[in-house]
Amino acid sequence: MSDDKLVGIVLVSHSAEVASSVAELARGLAGGGTAVPVAPAGGTEGGGLGTSAELIAAAAASVDRGAGVAVLTDLGSAVLTVKALLAEGDELPDGTRLIDAPFVEGAVAAVVTAATGADLDAVAGAAADAYTYRKV
Repeated sequence: MSDDKLVGIVLVSHSAEVASSVAELARGLAGGGTAVPVAPAGGTEGGGLGTSAELIAAAAASVDRGAGVAVLTDLGSAVLTVKALLAEGDELPDGTRLIDAPFVEGAVAAVVTAATGADLDAVAGAAADAYTYRKV
């Protein structure tokens, strides 16, 4: 499948460093390729802790290839900010979906699945299934 038909992934964290690190980890575990469009949207415009609607909207626009955009978040206000952007209806690309998934494991599952050329439903399902991953 061509790169322009892949689902885009946005990782929203209260910390720019966390969002960037999770994006790097997910890309690396997906084979290290850069084919899947992944964008971190962490922190505030000024570099502080928090969430920014503007950074989230810009990240979503940057990964939109027309196949949908999966947005994964870390904590409370990140979820609320994405929900508010979705409710506004014109701030995020068509086909953008907030995914209920664990942040790190869900991001890895989403990127790995998107790398196969899967559609948004499959990417969302893989990320959500990460809630069932057992560690012991």
